[in-house]
Amino acid sequence: MDSIEAVLDLDKLRANVAVLEEEAAAPTLWDAPENAQQVTSRLSFLQGQLRKTEELRGRIDDLEVLFELAESEGDADAQREAEDELSDVRRAVEELEVRTLLSGEYDQREAMVNIRAEAGGVDAADFAEQLQRMYLRWAEHKGYPTEVLDTSYAEEAGIKSTTFAVKAPYAYGTLSVEQGTHRMVRISPYDNQGRRQTSFAGVEVLPVVEQTDHIDIPENEIRIDVFRSSGPGGQSVNTTDSAIRITHLPTGIVVSCQNEKSQIQNRAAAMRVLQARLLAKRKEEEQAKLNALKGDSAGSWGNQMRSYVLQPYQMVKDLRTEHEVGNPHAVLDGEIDGFLEAGIRWRKQQEQADADG
Repeated sequence: MDSIEAVLDLDKLRANVAVLEEEAAAPTLWDAPENAQQVTSRLSFLQGQLRKTEELRGRIDDLEVLFELAESEGDADAQREAEDELSDVRRAVEELEVRTLLSGEYDQREAMVNIRAEAGGVDAADFAEQLQRMYLRWAEHKGYPTEVLDTSYAEEAGIKSTTFAVKAPYAYGTLSVEQGTHRMVRISPYDNQGRRQTSFAGVEVLPVVEQTDHIDIPENEIRIDVFRSSGPGGQSVNTTDSAIRITHLPTGIVVSCQNEKSQIQNRAAAMRVLQARLLAKRKEEEQAKLNALKGDSAGSWGNQMRSYVLQPYQMVKDLRTEHEVGNPHAVLDGEIDGFLEAGIRWRKQQEQADADG
């Protein structure tokens, strides 16, 4: 907790809150709505961070008293209560420690996740669907709302691609370490000779666009196609032409949405995905310029980053952090916090190494 408070610099945090409170109280604040939104959003975030840190410090200070009381009274129930509180506080400190590492420009935003089947045929499509379920189960465990915006089903089994939103603060910062190529090795249930098959799926994680991002998309730069939604095996799930495909002509980026009930809703959802893609593209271009200035040609994102092995042995291993688990079924059921935390710490170390270099 001491190290967390040192990283957060509570004196500086309180000073920043005071400055923002003064700005938020100014009668002219909403003369510039975009700046006002930034000020109030930043203030709310910093106030929450300060409150959570102070409350956790208070709980830690109270722990010693709880244990002393339990010991002096010889009360077994009070001892169990104190031990339960200690476990809860330890988990809260670990979560806050990881949260302090999420300091990127877009880290505190909601996330847009895109998964696509890559090499491996029907096994890759099946693997892509397993990854979608893994992330949706993770969000469900956390109580985070999700919204599936588009799913393109493969002919035999699984999915060609899917796009869904995870609607929780810091979802982008947390899940962005999942970006890259995932690899599965198993005996293929789709191979009648029972051979081992290696398949691949790509994961892309985007920050949800906010009003302050200035992603301008002129109407003459997009082409909108309307088509009929379809479900698994080509079965129609909607009898009207309500699905939307938007092509951004200058970049060639194509997005689609077919999960809403009306054409207007699907168009709005597809535009949100397109804006997120364009925001990520802009960020990549800015980073490429910085890397060029630094002479940095290494790019870790987009490379193979995790292996899920079901045969001949069982293991899931992150190739960047070396974090591994011997129960792939639990991982595929959404138990990925260990990988996320290791990835966030690894990314922070990489950033620090780049800054020092």
